[in-house]
Amino acid sequence: MLPVLLAHGVLALAAPALFARLGRRAFWVLALGPAGAAAYALSQTSAVFAGRTPTERVEWIPALGLAVDLRLDSLSWLMLLVVGAVGALVLLYCSAYFARDARGLGRFGGFLVAFAGSMAGLVTADDMLLLFVFWELTTVFSYLLIGHYADRTSSRRAAMQALVVTTAGGLAMLVGVVVLGVTAGTWSMSAVIADPPAGPAVTIAVVCLLAGAATKSALVPTHFWLPAAMAAPTPVSAYLHAAAMVKAGIYLVARFAPAFSDLTAWRVVVLVLGGTTLLLGGYRALKQHDLKLVLAFGTVSQLGLLTLLLGYGTRATALAGLALLGAHAMFKASLFLVVGVVDAATGTRDLRKLAGVARRLPVTALAATLATASMIGLPPFAGYVAKEAALVAWEHDGDVLGRVMTVVVAVGSALTVAYGLRFLWGAFKPRLPATAELPEQEAAPGTVHPQPFWMVAPPLVLGVLGLVVALVPQVGQELLAPYANTYPAGEPGHLALWEGFTPALAITVAVFLAGGLAFWQRARIERFQDSLWSPDGADVLYRRFMRKLDRLASDVTAGTQRGSLPFYLGVILVTLAVGPGLALALGLVGEPGGLPVATDAAG
Repeated sequence: MLPVLLAHGVLALAAPALFARLGRRAFWVLALGPAGAAAYALSQTSAVFAGRTPTERVEWIPALGLAVDLRLDSLSWLMLLVVGAVGALVLLYCSAYFARDARGLGRFGGFLVAFAGSMAGLVTADDMLLLFVFWELTTVFSYLLIGHYADRTSSRRAAMQALVVTTAGGLAMLVGVVVLGVTAGTWSMSAVIADPPAGPAVTIAVVCLLAGAATKSALVPTHFWLPAAMAAPTPVSAYLHAAAMVKAGIYLVARFAPAFSDLTAWRVVVLVLGGTTLLLGGYRALKQHDLKLVLAFGTVSQLGLLTLLLGYGTRATALAGLALLGAHAMFKASLFLVVGVVDAATGTRDLRKLAGVARRLPVTALAATLATASMIGLPPFAGYVAKEAALVAWEHDGDVLGRVMTVVVAVGSALTVAYGLRFLWGAFKPRLPATAELPEQEAAPGTVHPQPFWMVAPPLVLGVLGLVVALVPQVGQELLAPYANTYPAGEPGHLALWEGFTPALAITVAVFLAGGLAFWQRARIERFQDSLWSPDGADVLYRRFMRKLDRLASDVTAGTQRGSLPFYLGVILVTLAVGPGLALALGLVGEPGGLPVATDAAG
């Protein structure tokens, strides 16, 4: 595992020189990094699922018992495979997406492969402090990638917004990690999960961990940063905001759920944030006209569903969540890449102006159709298998909470059908006569420009994979069940293309009927939404908070930076005297050696 991470670092450092020599073909070389990660995951498949969990340990700070601990179990295996395979395809896509004379490609390529390496480290880290280091590295590189077009105000603003929100969540997560590590007496994540500590401090730590997960995965109320991040280049949206970075929070929920999902605080946070995000994201997607924004709000909605499934705490919902995690990476990355093709071919992403595109871009239209079918849960695609498994799991659960979750997921899935059809029809509808609702359809077939092979192939590959993996659900179940079965409650779940004539099937039919009706009446629904209050409050509050923070910083600076050396020395002296003094008086500082020492799971 460590050589895989080091290879990403070497390629990131070499990127400027590679682009100076090879031009856009350097993306092919950079793709070797994530491709190597995916190949390593595949090579370890038999070992992981036979229970021989590959581990590596390199001493980091021996005096504190800290080490670079890497571990590949079935959850890490799935995430590493997603991060590596999608990352390689996105880098190949980049070789055709950017113009030959585009500026800053060496910097962009280096940041993208460095981000891929950071994600690979995040999902394989077994030391909680090392996990936090990689967590923050993904935050930094996402800031640099979102702000790639530094001459655009929208890009700079979106990058700063993503940085502030996710960093704030990261600080909360750090508090949770430290409290959990000190309470458990170890930084080893596998040891903590195998023998979880208890008590009020642990409950606080778990809530802090969930705060970090919520900001990273754009859950309500911090969901607003993800749609704003669509100012990034399309390959960044496809990788960071569909397959990788936003999955980091979902990964954190899945990682700690087997140990802490029985806590009341955990369940309340997960169910409230997950359910609200699922519904709000789908609602907002229904009124977007920019294809990327339709997908962005749809991603927010799907992240809420993943949080519900993986955080609910039962084996069957966890299996459905893991299946949906893989399916979502394939269909959503494919759809973002499709948007890049359509935008490059027509010069617009406005679905009101697009018509006749499918005739000139048939392969891209096919990729979009396959990916959309999986996203809305149409059989026989991976999205259908995962959502059907979730409905069956809650059907067998039988309690009141399970029935409530079934209703929430059914409504969210109907919204997914509606905005999925909105996306597909908006991008690839035939050219129709102008109407009052669609007065402009500028992208006539004659103005659609065919795109290079490396822009068309990656989304098609991902779309086809969403079909292929669904045709062998038993294989997916065998690969994912070992981790799902580590959850504390419920019967083991299963994945299948046909469950028989069950209540879950009836719900699925009702979902498609409701979603189809919402799409058919989309114009009326848009007008109805425009007449209501628009739920943009979180974004408004963020902007107001940042303005007030700027004013406060100016006032504090004016009051403290007075140009007086005696004043500065006095402040330093008082701080040094009062801070440690209070800590000693209150007993917050004890004997040396109180830090936890990292141990392995067996120790």
